Amino acid sequence: MLGYATPVLVVTVATLCLIDCRLIGKLIDAGSSRSNVYLYEWPGAKENETGIVTETLNCKVDGESHITKRGGVAGKFFLECVLNWRHSGFRKCMDIVTKTIPPTKHNSTRLFLGATAGMRLLQQYLSSLPFMFQNASVITGQEEGLYGWITVNYLMGNLVEKNVWNAYVRPQGAKTVGSMDLGGASTQIAFAVQDDLKGADYLRVKLYGYPYNVYTHSFLCYGKNEAGKLVLEKQSSNPKNITNPCYPKGFNTTRKASSIFESQCTKKPQNYDPNQELTFFGGGDSDSCGKVVKSIFDFKTCSSSQCSFNGVEQPPVTGDFLAYAGFFYTAVALQLNGTSNINHFNTSVRNFCHKNWATLNAQKNVKYIETHCYAGHYVFTLLADGYKFDTDTWKNINFLQQVKKTNIGWSLGYMLSMSNMIPSEVKKIPPLSNPVFAGLIFLFSALTIMTAVLVFIIFIRTCY
Repeated sequence: MLGYATPVLVVTVATLCLIDCRLIGKLIDAGSSRSNVYLYEWPGAKENETGIVTETLNCKVDGESHITKRGGVAGKFFLECVLNWRHSGFRKCMDIVTKTIPPTKHNSTRLFLGATAGMRLLQQYLSSLPFMFQNASVITGQEEGLYGWITVNYLMGNLVEKNVWNAYVRPQGAKTVGSMDLGGASTQIAFAVQDDLKGADYLRVKLYGYPYNVYTHSFLCYGKNEAGKLVLEKQSSNPKNITNPCYPKGFNTTRKASSIFESQCTKKPQNYDPNQELTFFGGGDSDSCGKVVKSIFDFKTCSSSQCSFNGVEQPPVTGDFLAYAGFFYTAVALQLNGTSNINHFNTSVRNFCHKNWATLNAQKNVKYIETHCYAGHYVFTLLADGYKFDTDTWKNINFLQQVKKTNIGWSLGYMLSMSNMIPSEVKKIPPLSNPVFAGLIFLFSALTIMTAVLVFIIFIRTCY
């Protein structure tokens, strides 16, 4: 998920082999609210210039480092490492991976870094590792949306599948699905559109030999956490007595002004004091919460035939969509994971907002439960008023965290895209020409007939 800093590290191990040749890739995803490291592998031979990528070993660092392995064929392992912002945590994961890769392969291991502005200092450290540091590039929010779309459709089998001959082919009649990601600092939407649509938010990508035209847009400052600060900013005009209708009745919290106004997404008020303490009291008013959430969007400005919000052009949403990350967690909080209809979702949000703090606080081990009313209204407003999902199209939204036991996110799509740039380690054997193939068929047929005649002659002589 895109934050102010979202580094991506890719390591591919180029190996020479005769029987089994695999490439390995490691990717680090550090977002505004979480950080991940993934280890992938794919066969040296590719399908129409794109690798068949598999997640392999899983390492999570959350205060303490631990590694989990999932069952599978020997040599296949998945690594997901959740990091904090400290370089020490990052180095622990890098040490683990460095030890995992055989020393004889270090010099042939390719190392890629893709990052947003805040993590460029990692380049110096990455250059010191015993790998072939290739390049550093900035991952834009638009690219993040595209990679999420690739991930979703790859996992769902919409891009490539095995046929009866165990060969990878494009699925017959398969349709792609849209992708919606909600992070802490930004949110992305991406879906395939007609080839004739063009513009700044339309990206063309070629996967497994086939082209796709994908609309994708990223809204910075409209991730769940940063949008929450925009809501609090709207309510902080009178700092002496602040009622937040999105907080449950009976709840109150005090926070420093810096926790709201030091963000790049909010504006500092006059006579700003970062140490000023602001106390918010819960109002438990669903309608008022919905209004203040809508106030952080601009639904009026539009110079195109249709816009989402803030003047951003967007074609009508069509087909099925997968909503993951913050969308999924909000739906789970409302007990609505999976599919639902728009009225059911809206009613669930209203019912949750009317619960008081005593009732909610009785639910132990539920993090940030006081923010779920806001989150529900935010997701509903973003999808219904922003992306223009209506009664008919809302039913096509599926709130999911995983597909085929793999977490949905942009990292796998990034790895698939990177596999397009890495040369195949296995040379493809060209198909037989038509004359050679016809000659072999004739020879095989002649041998079969001669064998049958010989067996018949031997049988006759034996009997008589």
